[in-house]
Amino acid sequence: MLAIIGGTGLTQLANLDVSRRQVVRTPYGEPSGPLTFGAIRGVPVVFLARHGYGHTIPPHQVNYRANLWALKEQGAGDIVSVVSVGGIRTDLGPGRIVVPHQIIDYTCGRMNTFFENEAPVKHIDFTEPYTDELRNKLLAAAKACGEAAVDGAVYAATQGPRLETAAEIDRLERDGADIVGMTGMPEATLAREIELAYAAIAVVVNHAAGRGASVRGVPLQRIEEALKDAAGRVRRIIEAFVAA
Repeated sequence: MLAIIGGTGLTQLANLDVSRRQVVRTPYGEPSGPLTFGAIRGVPVVFLARHGYGHTIPPHQVNYRANLWALKEQGAGDIVSVVSVGGIRTDLGPGRIVVPHQIIDYTCGRMNTFFENEAPVKHIDFTEPYTDELRNKLLAAAKACGEAAVDGAVYAATQGPRLETAAEIDRLERDGADIVGMTGMPEATLAREIELAYAAIAVVVNHAAGRGASVRGVPLQRIEEALKDAAGRVRRIIEAFVAA
């Protein structure tokens, strides 16, 4: 079953024919909210709002382990994560949709593994953090529904909830990052640990600090506008993805 994790600006799926909502308990605590089960074009889908309904959970306090465990327990095998990001690369301005291919993790203090306490030690290969098959299917879905999507970008995962300084963005750029967000990790690595296929749709909602329209400060009011503009486009990509 396909699972959609919605981020900022996507707290529900308008094209999801809802059948039920279920509260799931996990060994790692409670997920961000109830799982919403339904179908898109007759295909079973489960949806989870990463930040909770009403956007009440900041990025550094999301229970990523509970979220992924709950989705796996309820039968999900593929995860499509929707994330909002700032554009570091000059061609990645607000409104662009990106399917990233790599991650650099700058987060700290997050519960980032299932392998602790009494769990046996296990090493995972994380060379390619996103599942190629899902990435390619997302890109094909975007093309099929007429939505331009950028193939590949390096996602820098920062701690949040504050946005970054211009100097920090300069550093991320030197490190090779193209976009910056706050929720890409440890979500991706946790999915890999429990053998869930995982890919992301990244919506650029602002120029990163010190870049473009954000050269003297990030215009926060425009982020909300960019999210609203992108929501329908993301839903169309997901619908085409499911129909493929």
